[in-house]
Amino acid sequence: MSRPLLYTIGTFFGTGFAPIAPATVASFGVAVLWWLSWTYLGPIPLWVQAALLVVVTAIGIPVAGKLEKIHGEDPSLVVIDEVAGMLVTYFALNAGMLGWVAGFFWFRFFDILKPFGVRKLEKLGGGLGIMVDDLGAGVLAAIATQITARLLGWNVIL
Repeated sequence: MSRPLLYTIGTFFGTGFAPIAPATVASFGVAVLWWLSWTYLGPIPLWVQAALLVVVTAIGIPVAGKLEKIHGEDPSLVVIDEVAGMLVTYFALNAGMLGWVAGFFWFRFFDILKPFGVRKLEKLGGGLGIMVDDLGAGVLAAIATQITARLLGWNVIL
C-alpha cells in the first residue's frame, strides 16, 4: 500500500491530523456523512451497513498496525478505528438527526471512558488492539443510543 493511501485511510481523509481532538473530529465526520447518506439516499440496507463495517475493520487493522509502527503506540492520528466504532453505533439505527446526534455523543463517551472491559481490548496490541476497543465502545454506544431513542419515543430500528 502506498504511503499516501495508508495515511488517507488511517487518518480518515486527514481528520486524524486535526490539532485538537482528532478522534472527535473523525467521529463527527462519520456522523455527518451518515446523516447526509440517509437524507439523500434513504435508509442504508443492513447488508450494506454490515459489509461496510467488515471492510473498514478488515482494512483498518493492518493500516492502524503499520501507522503504529511508524508513529508509536496507538497514535492519535489513527482514526480509522473511530470510523469503525461509529459504524457499529449507527448499525440499524433509524432515528433521524436526533438519533445520530445521540449516537455521536454516546460513542465519544464510551470511547473516552472505555468501561466494562473495553479498555482491556487495547492490550491485544497492534492494529487489532487499536481497532477492537473502538468496536467495543461502538457496541456500548449502540445499546445506549437504542435505549435513549426508545425512552424518547423515537422509531429506531430499520
